[in-house]
Amino acid sequence: MFNRRQKHILLKFFSMFSVVRGYNILIIVIAQYLTSIYILAHDKPLKSILFDINLLMLVLASAATIAAGYIINNFYDSEKDLINRPNKSKLDRLVSQNTKLSFYFVLNFSAVIMASYVSFNAVLFFSVYIFGIWFYSHKLKKLPFIGNLTSAVLTILPFFAIFLYYKNFETVIFVHAVFLFLMISMRELTKDLENMKGDLLLNYKTIPIVYGEKASKVMLSLLILLTSIPVYLLLYRYDVGHMDLFFYLSVILLLIFLLLLWKSNTKTHYLILHNILKFIIVAGVFCIVLINVNVVLNRI
Repeated sequence: MFNRRQKHILLKFFSMFSVVRGYNILIIVIAQYLTSIYILAHDKPLKSILFDINLLMLVLASAATIAAGYIINNFYDSEKDLINRPNKSKLDRLVSQNTKLSFYFVLNFSAVIMASYVSFNAVLFFSVYIFGIWFYSHKLKKLPFIGNLTSAVLTILPFFAIFLYYKNFETVIFVHAVFLFLMISMRELTKDLENMKGDLLLNYKTIPIVYGEKASKVMLSLLILLTSIPVYLLLYRYDVGHMDLFFYLSVILLLIFLLLLWKSNTKTHYLILHNILKFIIVAGVFCIVLINVNVVLNRI
C-alpha cells in the first residue's frame, strides 16, 4: 500500500501526464518512427533508421515541444476547461500553474538542445515551432478559420521535420499528408462544436460561435468530400499495399460520421463524432505497417 506522500506524488504524476497528454505524445512518437520506416526512408536498412541518433533527437525534440505545447494550451484554457471538461480540469489542477510553466520552459529548452545535436536548421525549425504553438495558444485559437488552420498545421509539423531530414519528395507522401491534414481539420472543427458552451462564455470566436452549427456542419461535409480526393488517389493511383483496407474502413466511418453529424445537437453527440475521427487518425498510424508487411523482414 502507498503512504500518503506516495499517493500525493502519484496523483501529481497522473495530473502532469494528463496535462501533457502523454498518450497522444506516445502515438506521435510511434507514428514518426513508422512513417520513417515505411514511407520516408523505405529504401534504407531498418537498423540505420532504428539506431539513427539524429532521428531519435528529432523525435524526442518533437515530443518535448508538443508536451510543452499542451502545457501552455492548458494554461491559457484553464477557465474554459472548467466548463467543457470539469473532470479532467480537476485532475489537471493538482499541479500548480507555476509548476506547469516551469515544465514548459524546461521542455522547450530541452527540445532546442536536442535539435542542436542534429543541425542549426533543426534549431531554427523547433524555435519557430515553439513560437508558433505559443502564439496559437495565446491568440490564434480564439479566431475562426485561422485557429483551425493553424492547429492542423502545427499538428503535422513534427512529421514535416522528419520529412525534411530524409528529403524524400515522392508525390505519394504529399497525398498522405493532405489526407492527414484534412482529418485533423475535421477533428478540430468537431472539437469546436463539442466545446461551444465554454467558447461562448469566454468569448472565443470559433466557427460554430460566429457562423452557427449548421454552417459548421456544411463545412465538415465539404471537408469529407475533399478527403475523398486523397483517398481515391491512395487507393487507385498509388501502391499502398494492404493499407488500402484502412482507407476503405475510413470511407465507411466517414459516411457514418456524415449521417450522425446532421442528427447531432448535443455535446455528447459531438463527442462521439470526435472519437470517430480520433479513431481513424490513430488507426491510420498503426495501419502504416500494412503498406508492406514484409518490409521489416526484408531489411533487417
